[in-house]
Amino acid sequence: MPTLPRERPEGERPEPVRPHQVRQVAESFGADAQRYDLARPGYPDVLVARIVAGSPGPDVLDVGCGTGIAACQFRAAGCAVLGVEPDARMAGFARAGGLEVEVATFEAWEPAGRTFDAVIAAQSWHWVDPVAGAAKAAEVLRPHGRLAIFGHVFEPPAEVAEPFAAAYRRMAPDSPFAGQPARRPPETYRAGYAKIADTIRATGRFGEPEQWRFDWERSYTRDQWLNLLPTTGGLTRLHSDQLAGILGAVGDAIDALGGRFTMHYTTLATSAVRTTP
Repeated sequence: MPTLPRERPEGERPEPVRPHQVRQVAESFGADAQRYDLARPGYPDVLVARIVAGSPGPDVLDVGCGTGIAACQFRAAGCAVLGVEPDARMAGFARAGGLEVEVATFEAWEPAGRTFDAVIAAQSWHWVDPVAGAAKAAEVLRPHGRLAIFGHVFEPPAEVAEPFAAAYRRMAPDSPFAGQPARRPPETYRAGYAKIADTIRATGRFGEPEQWRFDWERSYTRDQWLNLLPTTGGLTRLHSDQLAGILGAVGDAIDALGGRFTMHYTTLATSAVRTTP
């Protein structure tokens, strides 16, 4: 969950800008919604089953539903899903797949008295104001309804990550993402989900949040990984020549591995149950 710097007077301590404040990045993924839908991985079936089993009914609100990757999995599990998505292009793609989606940020979305058995956010909560989002989730959940916030750790092996980081620094030195390390330890991500738990506790309207972890693997060919990379936040707004330079370096690195590699994914989740009023 990156933070972005801002210009500041000399001597002033830096204040991190949270991802949800950088709307031009948050709403850039719809530039190629079809690629996003095809390239981005789904979520572990055991995670979906655990949320469904731990919710009092089938009505699900999907916050930042994107193209509907998670929503389709919950629909297949027997749920009735409503998506909320700020990017009209992503929402249009999801609607074309038969999903009901309303275009708005979660903070500004109007529930109009509707309530749900589960509120989920799949790879999207870092684009939501965490304090306002937790309060809004409590507002729209029925008693004993479940809030589940989850996402993947996208950390390819060093043989792929290090050439990517070097190429990114070379091709986009002014990007706020250019100074990030090639790989971040899992503890960095777990700390982010612990902070989410803190904002949920602060509402006073949920039981004690639970932390879940699911480990799995997926093999990627060179073409598959190069198709996924442009859908990630650090690359969605680069110029075509910058993107080509980065993808070329990563492609060469994967070629050196024999044309494919295994990605060890960790899917993390913070989940809590809405208490009775």
